Amino acid sequence: MNSDVKIYSLSTCSHCKSTKKLLSECKVAYEFIDVDTLDGEERKVIIEDVKKVNARCSFPTIVIGDKVIVGYKEKEIKEALGIHGS
Repeated sequence: MNSDVKIYSLSTCSHCKSTKKLLSECKVAYEFIDVDTLDGEERKVIIEDVKKVNARCSFPTIVIGDKVIVGYKEKEIKEALGIHGS
């Protein structure tokens, strides 16, 4: 994994889409997993991963290095990435 940014998301979630768009606009490389597109055991494993960092298992769950941000919080995301300004 060459990215320190990972998003656990749902393919139908507008906040998840906004988060991906923000990261793309900031030219940040990230990995994402659309949890609702997974099946069976794979889905269970990923949900357990999400619960380790976000007990409520809500989306998007964004992991930036060792910081976890739950929800689309543009200011917090930019701060965690070290991006300052508007």
